[in-house]
Amino acid sequence: MRALRRLSPASSLDLKGLKLWCKASMICPSISTYLSWDEHAAFEDAVRALNTLQTNASYLEQAKQERGDLQVQLETMKHYLSRSGLQLEDLDQLKIIHVTGTKGKGSTCAFTERILRGYGLKTGFYSSPHLVQVRERIRINGEPISPELFTKYFWRLYNQLEETKDGSCSSMPPYFRFLTILAFHVFLQEKVDLAVVEVGIGGAYDCTNIIRKPVVCGISSLGIDHTNILGDTIEKIAWQKGGIFKPGVPAFTVSQPDSPLEVLKECAQQLPCPLYLCPPLDAFEEEEQPLHLGLAGDHQRSNAALALQLARCWLQQQGHKGIGELKTVSLTSRRALPLAPVFYPTRPMKQGLQDTEWLGRTQTLRRGALTWYLDGAHTTNSIQAGVRWFRRAVLNQEKPNNGPEVRVLLFNATGERDTAALLKLLQPCQFDYAVFCPNLTEISPVGNADQQNFTVTLDHMLTRCLENQKHWNRLAEEKAGLDPWLAQTSESSSGPLHGPLLLVPPAPRPLNTSSLVFSCISHALQWISQGRDPHFQPSSLPRGLHSHPVASTGAVLLKEASSIQVLVTGSLHLVGGVLKLLDPSLSQ
Repeated sequence: MRALRRLSPASSLDLKGLKLWCKASMICPSISTYLSWDEHAAFEDAVRALNTLQTNASYLEQAKQERGDLQVQLETMKHYLSRSGLQLEDLDQLKIIHVTGTKGKGSTCAFTERILRGYGLKTGFYSSPHLVQVRERIRINGEPISPELFTKYFWRLYNQLEETKDGSCSSMPPYFRFLTILAFHVFLQEKVDLAVVEVGIGGAYDCTNIIRKPVVCGISSLGIDHTNILGDTIEKIAWQKGGIFKPGVPAFTVSQPDSPLEVLKECAQQLPCPLYLCPPLDAFEEEEQPLHLGLAGDHQRSNAALALQLARCWLQQQGHKGIGELKTVSLTSRRALPLAPVFYPTRPMKQGLQDTEWLGRTQTLRRGALTWYLDGAHTTNSIQAGVRWFRRAVLNQEKPNNGPEVRVLLFNATGERDTAALLKLLQPCQFDYAVFCPNLTEISPVGNADQQNFTVTLDHMLTRCLENQKHWNRLAEEKAGLDPWLAQTSESSSGPLHGPLLLVPPAPRPLNTSSLVFSCISHALQWISQGRDPHFQPSSLPRGLHSHPVASTGAVLLKEASSIQVLVTGSLHLVGGVLKLLDPSLSQ
């Protein structure tokens, strides 16, 4: 099967073969049974209309090369807002918590929203990207707005913008700007008590930064990402993130490297605005009463610490009582920033941290012999954190004694990220198979409007998968070259964290035969699960799914394995596609 052709140094990219196989394998997914046909059709029409606001890939590339004054983009956003029927003064009523960062900003927002909801407040939450359905981006009281609400507010805004066309700019804002304006309309019309707003990219010139008077701002961990937009150093990126600070508005950040922290401090001083450094979560815990987090992974502790400060500051600014009594601790800051207060978390705070759910981030699904580990990490720092979480989780899981244990990586990455560097970080997990596929749930776009992406071409997606496979194979060769035993022996199921995994048969496996490329997520999951996931039972297997030797021998091993550990990572869009298939209720 051409779609599964192994890419060795001597082979070429069979892009044509992949595309032909995609065309021959079309599958039509079923339509949600939770909506009437008319309601579902109206919602799908709204999503398709929204998708037309995505910019095609060739135009994006041209715009990137000809990018003009970013400040003009903010003025344009304000103009779109005005045409939609809102003014900046209207946004001041939303009592916004504005959050940015390179990694953890979404989790921080989720923690914050859940804490404040525990105080009986009606919350709005705007985030990106979505995993399964676009309406996930706009939440009220933690739940995505209903298809009916989305449809109603979408067409109201769309028609308003159509009716107010002028010559100063395009009649419709691009995709993300439209959704941002839509979120503001929804939150105002639904009369939320507060809105937690996650920045899209950067901060200073992000379209959410038309917010003039947030109640409080937060910056999660900083790192390198979106360098083509934000700059190629962490200091430049820090300046972009610090752009959300507003005069007199308190801001909080977590521990950062010295140089970006100094940049944030300078951004705050220029306004000025008070900027505080969050103490570690340990400072809020009692010896025998640790705080329990709903999100797994040690890296979530700094996000939770930031969320506690954001929630308490918001409550304090709004005159609420019961916000946590100050705690006497002997902490000092050596980072040239004042420390944020340490306090005893209230019951709603503790419960909020524990009850937080944020799908696709260090999420585990156990399905019989299969355990799916889902983490949308896509930067070097977040991949490193994801690897630590995965390896610890696998180590702590009970080991099978009646058959082999198999580890599988399902990976994809988007944008201009250095996938070779990301894949290298995943090598210590000792995967037996690496599977690559585009962020396409099914081959056919029918019924998948929420996950259509016009900003990248099919050619590009398939080529990227084959390149990722090539990087992986090269890394495996280099690793085997350093230790020839790695090419011939498997890991023992016992031993240290970095120790191996005993596979049968014990005969040596030839190099570069343990990676596969599939044309869509559905086909990749069908091969990995081998019908053993009770919640994922496709009606029929695509023709030729096991015709490649690696796919054929791997299928036997996967069917016989007593435990299959699957890490899905590299892209939130990939994780979203996997969740759509493994948990159909998310589409309903």
